[in-house]
Amino acid sequence: MRNTTSSTMTDRADGGVSRLWNTVVGNDTAFLLARANALSLSAANAALEPYGLKVRSYSVLAIAVEGVRPTQRELSDFLRLDPSQIVSLIDELENAGLATREPAQNDRRVNVVAPTEQGRKVFRHAREATQRAERECFAALDARDRARLKAMLSTLSALDSAPG
Repeated sequence: MRNTTSSTMTDRADGGVSRLWNTVVGNDTAFLLARANALSLSAANAALEPYGLKVRSYSVLAIAVEGVRPTQRELSDFLRLDPSQIVSLIDELENAGLATREPAQNDRRVNVVAPTEQGRKVFRHAREATQRAERECFAALDARDRARLKAMLSTLSALDSAPG
């Protein structure tokens, strides 16, 4: 169980719910990951708002800007989203003039996502904003701990499926 007498935890506890940290859920890995994710997503979405993006559309744009020319299926698999969600995200990026669908070089029946010049420009600014938001959101961790957290999350995220 979590020790809520710690000033750090009680200072971070919101609106009288600090006693809930002493429940089983307060020490549950899935809950802690979900809560940290919710806090991180909220901060990132706020940072991305001026650019007309949210974390999911930003992720698609960021991958496209890397020049890897992802297919819609690859994006669906990598981002763990339903293909229809990917279609909607790409539609949003296209409507904003940030990305286009282009035929794949090796199979013209398959579309890949490519950034526009405007998409590259918006991405650069959005990337700076998300990096600032990340530093602020995870300010309780020093640089070494943030790097370790990213490495652990990367390991976990690369797993194809949860143990059954």
